[in-house]
Amino acid sequence: MNILLTICARGGSKGIPGKNIKMINGKPLIYYTIKVAKDFAKKYNADITISTDSVTIKKVASEYGLHNNYVRPGILSKDDVGKISTIFDVINFEEFNKSKTYDYIIDLDVTSPLRNLEDIENAFRILEKDSSALNIFSVNNANRNPYFNMVEKKGNGYYNLVKEGTFLTRQSAPSVFELNASIYIYRRNFFNNKHVKVINENSLIYLMPHICFDLDHTIDFDFMGYLISENKLDFDL
Repeated sequence: MNILLTICARGGSKGIPGKNIKMINGKPLIYYTIKVAKDFAKKYNADITISTDSVTIKKVASEYGLHNNYVRPGILSKDDVGKISTIFDVINFEEFNKSKTYDYIIDLDVTSPLRNLEDIENAFRILEKDSSALNIFSVNNANRNPYFNMVEKKGNGYYNLVKEGTFLTRQSAPSVFELNASIYIYRRNFFNNKHVKVINENSLIYLMPHICFDLDHTIDFDFMGYLISENKLDFDL
């Protein structure tokens, strides 16, 4: 079985400038993703690659043992380019240069590092057991429920619930989940089918049994740094 782990780290970031290599608890953010990727690669004889348009990010990654010759094309480094196209390009590069075809691609997002080896293994097993599934992504229980306390503007200009239902309490509404942007695992034929979005009719979820969230704002970075430095996480990172 051939497995490729991809780490995508674009140089530009408007929300938190330089966030992929911003220091958190004495290490650049990308370190945490490289570390768990190397742990998985060692155990499963997998390959790791990085997709970046930044010389600086590539240099920092190399300091932690992640080297490759791939440079993300400028056309794939724009704000409006989806991640699927970015991953597909680096897959093709690695398959051509290594003369192999991968069975699975595991994409680990740098900006959502609160995951460990056990999380990746558990998610991988779920996908592996379902031959009809094309991919799996990590989620957490949602803090808001579209059946109960999320609204959107309707065609008449007024606001109503995102999803209609007769539920009078949040507890009675169906369970919903929010993507935490940490782990995405794909079968290789996901990319052969030319999907442009992660979520499709054959997607599975891995429900994280612990806290996990994406870094969107500076305060998220401060909060995550506090959790790591003060040993407040509810799992082993």
